[in-house]
Amino acid sequence: MRKWLFLIIFLLIVGGILYYISFGSFSEGTRVGSLVKLSRRGYVFKTHEGQLMVGGMSDGTGTFNSTTWDFSVHDSNKQAIEALDLSQRTGQRVSLHYEEKFFQLPWNGDTKYFVVSVELIPLQNYQRPVLPVPAPQTTPADTSKAL
Repeated sequence: MRKWLFLIIFLLIVGGILYYISFGSFSEGTRVGSLVKLSRRGYVFKTHEGQLMVGGMSDGTGTFNSTTWDFSVHDSNKQAIEALDLSQRTGQRVSLHYEEKFFQLPWNGDTKYFVVSVELIPLQNYQRPVLPVPAPQTTPADTSKAL
């Protein structure tokens, strides 16, 4: 009887650890950028895989740094998928809130980063700056020729 009790407790502990490693996350954060790619992939377990361009100007040299970040979205997260699709069609920048998993498992997607929510960043109303109208230049009157 003791042997069975020990075996059941051992299996419960191992199962709990495996469950935590499979579904738990050890990090979360936010990344902002422009969506480069969004695709639906998987043979059995479908996930959406995407790339976000998170580049910007460097402080010291003023050069443009272009980096891409790969992420996954569960197929059941319809709100995030619709927001990403809208962002891809309109060119809007997005803020992605994500969770980082312990391991990349085949049924979870291609990356360890899973997007939980998406916030669309409103497009700036880019207008040309209004330049001041130059004052008319006056020319000196020619008084040498009288009427």
